Amino acid sequence: MRKRIISQAQQAASPTDQLWLNLGEIAEVEISSEDDTHPIESALLPGETSGWRAAQSGKQIIRLLFSHPQSLQRIWIKFEESRIERTQEYLLRYSSDGGQSFQEIVRQQWNFHPQGSISETEDHQVELQGVTLLELAITPDISGGDAYASLSQFKLA
Repeated sequence: MRKRIISQAQQAASPTDQLWLNLGEIAEVEISSEDDTHPIESALLPGETSGWRAAQSGKQIIRLLFSHPQSLQRIWIKFEESRIERTQEYLLRYSSDGGQSFQEIVRQQWNFHPQGSISETEDHQVELQGVTLLELAITPDISGGDAYASLSQFKLA
């Protein structure tokens, strides 16, 4: 029998054998703002490493509008913050009718701290059918501070 011990870092890592959806081909993206040096494509497309960053502080919205309804089994999100301490909240929701109504998938908070917790990786196993729109709302600092939302990676399968 062959076996392998998985470290904590490997458990949170994005598996390379997963067949991720090519978002560049199947979706249009809407964003509330974008830093020119960190465009949304840097978080959505394979091979990109710089991630997305908002051009202004406060709550930000990222919407994926699918050209054809999608079945989703997995939503993988990675956030990184190494500069300031803050508590971030994100809301992930979807629509099957082009945004007329929404169903919440998850709402979660995370505490970033430069001397420790600088990365949050979420791997949501879902069974969603007929998804026409997927929305990620990020509140970068729930205390109302002047933080900028950012997103390292956003993958769907």
